[in-house]
Amino acid sequence: MSTPDVLIYTRTTGYRHDSIPDGAAALTELARDLGRTAEVTEDPGAFTAGRLAECSVVVLLSTTGNVLTPEGRAALEAYLRGGGALLAVHAAANAEPDWPFYGELLGTRFDGHPEIQPGTVLVDDHDHPATAPLPARWAWTDEWYNFTSDPRGSADSTPRESGKSGVRILARADETSYRGGTHGDDHPLVWCREIDSGRLFFTALGHASETYRDPVFRAHLSGALTWLTT
Repeated sequence: MSTPDVLIYTRTTGYRHDSIPDGAAALTELARDLGRTAEVTEDPGAFTAGRLAECSVVVLLSTTGNVLTPEGRAALEAYLRGGGALLAVHAAANAEPDWPFYGELLGTRFDGHPEIQPGTVLVDDHDHPATAPLPARWAWTDEWYNFTSDPRGSADSTPRESGKSGVRILARADETSYRGGTHGDDHPLVWCREIDSGRLFFTALGHASETYRDPVFRAHLSGALTWLTT
């Protein structure tokens, strides 16, 4: 049997989301629907140059805290710079807090969230497989993550445009639809970018277990996997 080519990593050393098993099951099913096989692991030893070379996508599913060894960090960075693909979901924004490369890759860091509550996702860019299935105004319930900075990393970039980092914002939070947002009318939630010849896709959504049974959210994740493997 060939080695599974979607590696779903779920290790946590900080807060652990109860939804991780449901998310891993959903991503395994979505990978299978795309003709790929998946492995779910919490073993940092999976992050070697040899193992990652067999992966079409690495998924960090609500990983929190320091979850990689120094050798694993080096292997993941080399994999991404060499053409690999990373899907970072929800609390993956709170992973590897003292690894500069990872912070630069995401373009920002997790900076807390208000209570779970309904709100609205504004989809600005439907020209992407992960947002094409979504309505322009998407009623949703989640933790509505705040971040330490604009992931575009450019003070002079205008809202909803890519900054010097090459980050492409796909969807934002409508802060008028819920309480506790800290970014005003330009609150990125979903974005993607290329790094050297590799690719990153991040979605801040995905807190609750039932999220991963929602057909629209599953279409969102499936589109992300499709883009990362194209």
